[in-house]
Amino acid sequence: MAWDTEGTRRRLREAALAEFAARGLDGTTVGSIAERAGVNKERLYSYFGDKRALWELVLATELERLASAVALTGVSLSDIGEFAGATYDYHAAHPELGRLLQWEGLQGGPPVDALGRTAHYREKVSRFAAAQLEGRLDADLDPAHLVFALIALAAWWQTVPQLAEMVTGAAPDDLRERDRRRRFVVDAARRLASPTA
Repeated sequence: MAWDTEGTRRRLREAALAEFAARGLDGTTVGSIAERAGVNKERLYSYFGDKRALWELVLATELERLASAVALTGVSLSDIGEFAGATYDYHAAHPELGRLLQWEGLQGGPPVDALGRTAHYREKVSRFAAAQLEGRLDADLDPAHLVFALIALAAWWQTVPQLAEMVTGAAPDDLRERDRRRRFVVDAARRLASPTA
């Protein structure tokens, strides 16, 4: 019987995503990943090298998926609202990403793919700054702070669901509340970025 190499790699990546999101890099063991995947831990070492290399691959892959799903194709008030809405949607569907990012911040050390991620976000900042010069966005706001604020506005609901529930009284799995939150995120992003008179 032939070994399903790609299927095994996929199972290991999926197991690593779940384990790292729950316990972070330091709290996760190679054994727990292998057990969740139903694979011998030697396979993990042979396919990915070590736990840190797998952590970096998992986080980089999740960030690439986010970037692909949440493209900013132009900068107008509508696009900014939809950028925030799409960011909200992605984090609602993939709450493990917020957990991974929290673990990355808590464990210290250099961020995964810091140069690539910085370039990605600085490009967004440049586009926002250009839109400010054209009068399409509020020129009084620091464009870097605006990008960060929009991401926080969209993602924080899933990052701290317990706080969202305490504040709103609605459970994280309440689909009507999820829709209300999304509408709020889109509207708030548009209002925040609107040029001042």
